[in-house]
Amino acid sequence: MDFQQLADVAEKWCSNTPFALIATEETERRMDFYADPGVSFYGYLCPERKSGECFHVWSESEDCLPFLQLAQDYISSCGKKTLHEVLEKVFKSFKPVGACLASNDDLFSTVIVF
Repeated sequence: MDFQQLADVAEKWCSNTPFALIATEETERRMDFYADPGVSFYGYLCPERKSGECFHVWSESEDCLPFLQLAQDYISSCGKKTLHEVLEKVFKSFKPVGACLASNDDLFSTVIVF
Protein backbone atom coordinates (compact mmCIF):
# COMPACT_ATOMS: atom_id res chain seq x y z
CA MET A 1 0.00 0.00 0.00
CA ASP A 2 1.46 3.38 -0.91
CA PHE A 3 1.85 6.14 1.67
CA GLN A 4 -1.16 8.18 0.51
CA GLN A 5 -3.40 5.13 0.86
CA LEU A 6 -2.07 4.65 4.40
CA ALA A 7 -2.76 8.31 5.17
CA ASP A 8 -6.31 7.84 3.90
CA VAL A 9 -6.74 4.81 6.18
CA ALA A 10 -5.45 6.86 9.12
CA GLU A 11 -7.77 9.78 8.32
CA LYS A 12 -10.78 7.48 8.11
CA TRP A 13 -9.80 5.80 11.39
CA CYS A 14 -9.50 9.20 13.09
CA SER A 15 -13.08 10.05 12.17
CA ASN A 16 -14.22 7.40 14.68
CA THR A 17 -11.78 8.21 17.48
CA PRO A 18 -10.64 11.24 19.51
CA PHE A 19 -7.49 11.34 17.35
CA ALA A 20 -6.90 13.89 14.62
CA LEU A 21 -4.36 13.42 11.85
CA ILE A 22 -2.50 16.74 11.96
CA ALA A 23 0.45 16.09 9.65
CA THR A 24 1.93 13.53 7.30
CA GLU A 25 5.47 13.26 5.96
CA GLU A 26 5.78 10.90 3.03
CA THR A 27 9.58 11.04 2.83
CA GLU A 28 9.91 9.94 6.45
CA ARG A 29 6.72 7.83 6.19
CA ARG A 30 5.45 9.65 9.26
CA MET A 31 1.99 10.58 10.50
CA ASP A 32 1.31 12.94 13.38
CA PHE A 33 -1.86 12.63 15.43
CA TYR A 34 -3.27 14.89 18.14
CA ALA A 35 -5.61 14.34 21.10
CA ASP A 36 -5.75 15.10 24.85
CA PRO A 37 -4.62 14.68 27.63
CA GLY A 38 -1.03 15.18 26.51
CA VAL A 39 -0.47 11.73 25.05
CA SER A 40 2.22 11.74 22.40
CA PHE A 41 3.70 9.04 20.24
CA TYR A 42 5.06 8.48 16.79
CA GLY A 43 5.39 5.53 14.52
CA TYR A 44 7.32 4.55 11.44
CA LEU A 45 6.38 2.51 8.46
CA CYS A 46 9.45 0.39 7.91
CA PRO A 47 10.49 -0.59 4.39
CA GLU A 48 8.28 -3.29 2.93
CA ARG A 49 9.42 -6.82 3.49
CA LYS A 50 8.28 -10.04 1.87
CA SER A 51 5.75 -10.41 4.66
CA GLY A 52 4.34 -6.90 4.14
CA GLU A 53 4.66 -3.55 5.84
CA CYS A 54 6.19 -3.31 9.28
CA PHE A 55 5.13 -0.63 11.76
CA HIS A 56 6.91 0.76 14.80
CA VAL A 57 5.51 3.08 17.48
CA TRP A 58 7.44 5.06 20.05
CA SER A 59 7.25 8.21 22.16
CA GLU A 60 9.65 10.76 23.50
CA SER A 61 7.40 11.01 26.55
CA GLU A 62 8.46 8.51 29.19
CA ASP A 63 4.91 8.59 30.55
CA CYS A 64 3.59 7.17 27.28
CA LEU A 65 6.15 4.43 26.77
CA PRO A 66 4.53 1.82 29.05
CA PHE A 67 1.27 2.17 27.11
CA LEU A 68 3.02 1.99 23.76
CA GLN A 69 4.91 -1.12 24.80
CA LEU A 70 1.63 -3.03 24.69
CA ALA A 71 1.05 -1.88 21.14
CA GLN A 72 4.64 -2.54 20.08
CA ASP A 73 4.47 -6.07 21.50
CA TYR A 74 1.33 -6.62 19.43
CA ILE A 75 3.01 -5.25 16.30
CA SER A 76 6.02 -7.50 16.84
CA SER A 77 3.95 -10.63 17.39
CA CYS A 78 3.43 -13.16 14.63
CA GLY A 79 1.34 -12.25 11.67
CA LYS A 80 0.99 -9.31 9.34
CA LYS A 81 -0.69 -6.21 10.82
CA THR A 82 -2.54 -3.51 8.93
CA LEU A 83 -2.25 0.17 9.79
CA HIS A 84 -5.84 0.12 11.03
CA GLU A 85 -5.07 -2.79 13.38
CA VAL A 86 -1.99 -0.98 14.69
CA LEU A 87 -3.92 2.25 15.32
CA GLU A 88 -6.68 0.32 17.08
CA LYS A 89 -4.12 -1.35 19.35
CA VAL A 90 -2.46 2.00 20.16
CA PHE A 91 -5.88 3.45 20.97
CA LYS A 92 -6.75 0.53 23.24
CA SER A 93 -3.32 0.70 24.88
CA PHE A 94 -3.94 4.30 25.91
CA LYS A 95 -7.43 3.59 27.33
CA PRO A 96 -6.11 3.54 30.93
CA VAL A 97 -4.95 7.15 30.50
CA GLY A 98 -8.49 8.36 30.97
CA ALA A 99 -12.11 8.44 29.99
CA CYS A 100 -11.49 11.37 27.66
CA LEU A 101 -10.22 8.91 25.06
CA ALA A 102 -13.70 7.49 24.82
CA SER A 103 -15.19 10.76 23.57
CA ASN A 104 -14.76 12.37 20.16
CA ASP A 105 -15.38 15.74 21.84
CA ASP A 106 -12.02 15.59 23.56
CA LEU A 107 -8.62 16.33 22.05
CA PHE A 108 -5.66 13.96 22.21
CA SER A 109 -1.98 14.72 21.50
CA THR A 110 0.05 12.19 19.61
CA VAL A 111 2.78 12.04 17.07
CA ILE A 112 2.92 8.92 14.91
CA VAL A 113 5.41 8.12 12.21
CA PHE A 114 4.53 5.45 9.66
